[in-house]
Amino acid sequence: MSRYYTRVCNFYYGSKSKALIKKAKSLPLNGNNLISFDEIEIISRKSIKKLSIKKINDLPYVLKKIVKKDIKLITKKKKFKNLNFKTLPKIMGVLNMTPDSFSDGGKYNKNYLAKKRLNYLFNSGANIVDIGGESTRPGSKPISSKIEWNRIKYILNNFNKKNFLSLDTRKSHIMEKGINLGVALINDVSGLSYDKNSINVLKKSKAPLVLHHSLGNPDVMQNNPKYKNVLLDIYDFFEKKIEYLRKNGIDHNNIILDPGIGFGKNLKHNLKLIKDISIYHSLGFPILLGISRKKFIKELSKKNDSSSRVGGTISSSIYAMMQGVQLLRIHDVNEINQSLKVFKELIK
Repeated sequence: MSRYYTRVCNFYYGSKSKALIKKAKSLPLNGNNLISFDEIEIISRKSIKKLSIKKINDLPYVLKKIVKKDIKLITKKKKFKNLNFKTLPKIMGVLNMTPDSFSDGGKYNKNYLAKKRLNYLFNSGANIVDIGGESTRPGSKPISSKIEWNRIKYILNNFNKKNFLSLDTRKSHIMEKGINLGVALINDVSGLSYDKNSINVLKKSKAPLVLHHSLGNPDVMQNNPKYKNVLLDIYDFFEKKIEYLRKNGIDHNNIILDPGIGFGKNLKHNLKLIKDISIYHSLGFPILLGISRKKFIKELSKKNDSSSRVGGTISSSIYAMMQGVQLLRIHDVNEINQSLKVFKELIK
């Protein structure tokens, strides 16, 4: 029998969503009445079939069983340490304390500038701020733990513990030191493949993590990346990694999924992932999407590209919100929050 995947689609937001749920015409995403859906796609590596949720009972028995199991995960309320997803999306601000990150390298690699930026991101409405001391942009080379730690240690020793900090690192030594100083989330772009000891640090500390997909290390990941089916290959990657995490004692409620836009993907791959991102809801975990200032915006906008790429970030962020994405990783937090507030009012 072919392997089937369930992607929920045709979403509604706000008061319309509430009204449709009340009439039993749509189903809530993650138990949240503010966003719901009334259609699904049943996807295999050979075909795609779209149908209304009302038609699920008409499916053949085995397929119906698979789809209903997926729907149960998709509609179940999500729990996560230090976050609730009653309002979507949550915003993860970006603070790169590096000289060479792809869009803001060198801007905040002095302690007083980083502190000022951190406060600005939280004051602008960031729910989390992701701090990194090593660039993992395409083509970047690894640096030593000592250099990485020296870049970020001031902020981690002096931040307000009421704030929710995420640590963007691939190294278990850095993870452990950050967790001991109050970091609440680990964001490892390697998907825990760079440092074999990372899983032990996470198990011991019970720290939440972002399970991120990338195709190889940053220095080679953009060298002609290939997939049989990017959407389904990454889905299978997540399933295997989740099984690995569970076997190693990582709590189900402490995992966020990130398909890694731009990490070993070309334009075609990135667009497919963003367009059909809602397939990953059937894995039962919150989804994080990092689309801020990414190269795909330049590739699509061409002569209308800009250094900040705020327009492309806003449009893709709103699209992601309407696909039920729970977290967005964003540089321009104030501008994104502004756009989301206006959009939400307009669709009430």
